[in-house]
Amino acid sequence: MTSNDTAQTPSAEGAASGAPVVIQVQDVHKSFGDLHVLKGCDLTVRAGEVAVLVGPSGSGKSTLLRCINQLEEPSAGRVLIEGVVQGYRSDPLPDGRWQKLSNAEIAAQRSRIGMVFQRFHLFPHLTALGNVMEAPVQVRGLPKAAAEKKARELLDRVGLGDRADHYPSELSGGQQQRVAIARALAMDPELMLFDEPTSALDPELVSEVLTVLKDLAADGMTMVVVTHEMGFAREVADHVVFMDDGAIVEEGTPEQVIDHPRSERLKGFLASVL
Repeated sequence: MTSNDTAQTPSAEGAASGAPVVIQVQDVHKSFGDLHVLKGCDLTVRAGEVAVLVGPSGSGKSTLLRCINQLEEPSAGRVLIEGVVQGYRSDPLPDGRWQKLSNAEIAAQRSRIGMVFQRFHLFPHLTALGNVMEAPVQVRGLPKAAAEKKARELLDRVGLGDRADHYPSELSGGQQQRVAIARALAMDPELMLFDEPTSALDPELVSEVLTVLKDLAADGMTMVVVTHEMGFAREVADHVVFMDDGAIVEEGTPEQVIDHPRSERLKGFLASVL
């Protein structure tokens, strides 16, 4: 954990918006043994912004997302959410060491962030309604009647109000992923992270999940999305980030990154996916 207090300069678009910074990734490295997966990543995401991470498989996109949500601990550098250092006390000890938070404190920080994975991870023994109700009741202590009301509203929001009593095995992949999104929203997150939410879906089911993400973006949800769906990136992203070999190579608006790439690495990637 480094003690560098210098925040990354926000993008011109973000600065122009005047929106407060939600996510700051500062010189984050991540190694698994001898494998150096993230190599000094810096990223700023502002409130209401949709940041889309693109790049070849193995470029570090999902690892960066997992560091933001504390599913992985950076080997160096740090992540701040709304100015609060994640996973550590805000001030280092007198000897310069950082003091880790307790598991309960880390869980409290993570509860502010919703995350949706490639695989749906729904509880097979619970209905769609039960899956969405589970965390507000068990983690937040919300009364069941209030949790059910909220869960039904969220299922309506993702277009599954008529599937509330269906079990995951009775739902299509796209429907299961939409339940997973509703489940994440049930905890009232301040931002949402999506790790390739459509990669496990049949092509004809992708659009129904992307429609939900577009609706969330239109509602002003702060989002970071790892995806190979370049059409979604072009249409919805405020901020496109191209990663390769563990580093952020280029970032900017969709027009800057997708339509006018500067590096040969990005040009080659776009030629392979567009």
